[in-house]
Amino acid sequence: MTVTSSRPRTEARAPEGAPSRLSPALRSALIWGIVVLAVSTGIVLWARTRPGFDPYGWLVWGHQTLAGALNTNAAPSWKPLPFLFTLPFALFGRYELWLWMITCVAMSLGGAIAAGRIVHRITLWPVSEPDRARRYAALAAGIFTGVALLGIRDWWHYMLSSQSDTMIVALCLGAIDCHLSGRRRWAFVLGALAALGRPEVWPFLALYSIWAWRAIPEMRWIIGVGIALIAMLWFGVPAITSRSPFVAGSNAFGSGRRLKSDRVFGTIDRFLDLHETPLEIAALLSLVLAALKRDVVTLVLAVGAAAWVVIEIAFSLHGWPGLGRYMFPAAAVMVVLAGVLVGRVLADLPRWVAARLPSGSPSAAGALAGIALVAVLVGTLVPSAVSRARIERRDLKAQRARTKQINRLSDTVSRLGGTARLNACGEPLTRLEYQTILAWTLKINVVKIGFKYGQAIRHGNPIVLFTPLSHGGWKVHALHQRRPSCRSLPR
Repeated sequence: MTVTSSRPRTEARAPEGAPSRLSPALRSALIWGIVVLAVSTGIVLWARTRPGFDPYGWLVWGHQTLAGALNTNAAPSWKPLPFLFTLPFALFGRYELWLWMITCVAMSLGGAIAAGRIVHRITLWPVSEPDRARRYAALAAGIFTGVALLGIRDWWHYMLSSQSDTMIVALCLGAIDCHLSGRRRWAFVLGALAALGRPEVWPFLALYSIWAWRAIPEMRWIIGVGIALIAMLWFGVPAITSRSPFVAGSNAFGSGRRLKSDRVFGTIDRFLDLHETPLEIAALLSLVLAALKRDVVTLVLAVGAAAWVVIEIAFSLHGWPGLGRYMFPAAAVMVVLAGVLVGRVLADLPRWVAARLPSGSPSAAGALAGIALVAVLVGTLVPSAVSRARIERRDLKAQRARTKQINRLSDTVSRLGGTARLNACGEPLTRLEYQTILAWTLKINVVKIGFKYGQAIRHGNPIVLFTPLSHGGWKVHALHQRRPSCRSLPR
């Protein structure tokens, strides 16, 4: 016989009409989001750089889609992830550029936060009620991981040139963090977004989808919708706007940075070059400890990083570039592994020493030993960090000079009558490195910007040459002009 109590519940309820309060987790996320956006805006304004070749092409996709004239045949290779941002950003006109740059930096910095959270969580496991010492160890390990992530070779160059590679790192690490936090739907969503940026993500998302389909039936609808959207955006859009649904893969074959020989070890070397040897040794030691402690999470992360590199090797053998930045997510996981070692040393070494002392309590000697070992690791990374900072400083100086050149291009176009007049005077041509920038400036598709001067001149059709000068500025030549309004352009 079941007895039920008729006593009313005593849970406190908010009065009707009272404003609902945000949960602590959501409130914390909003605060962190505002802080990251503010810091990112400050970094973009301070850096005074401009996007690279590919991102300018992505910006072109945005405004050309709004104009109903999107053409994805030319470089850069089609990627749906940046299109998801540049399309709505294009509604804001010239501010599309700034919105994309701030978004790229903000998401990239978010990757450092996600990496730190993962290491913080692993360091606290499997203790149900960690003491203050372990919490401090987890915090220190998380900070080490976040800073080390930002030290991946060329990270700042690609972040400040608004490439999507650092954003994909943030999405991958965010997906891992959400899974470990029990937010499986968000893990899939972030993984699906990462899959829109790099095909290397596809096998991992497929495995996760199979697991979630079986383990969490209520996720099946979101998995189905997500996979359908990935297929549609990767292949459906180029099928409508280019010569082939597989135009991204076709364009990737033409990269001059692909490995010509020894593609297996060449790709591995590119991956190992993303980090210094001490950090790689720390990651390897972390794997040894994980195996001894049967730490499945850390071992699975390591297997995932290795699998990513294997996939990149396969792509390189296929003829695609296999660039180091394509392996940023695997490099980020290596940083996480090293961060886990830092957490283990700081949290577990004092207890390991204490277990061998008569008192049996955590010893100051063990704590000092852990701090000393971490200090040695950090100390070995400092010289390379200083060297990379100098390299980044020189690169930043070059990028700022490039920004001045780009700004002068806009001034030149305005001085000569604007985009409408110049676009009516024939095919624009420029050096290959400025092809997407000129397309963005003239508000036309990249495919309409030529870069083979001799061939265009021999054809005898109306052309306008935009040639960057070594000392800054631009030289404009209008050749074979027939329109009266175009004959007054410089010849």
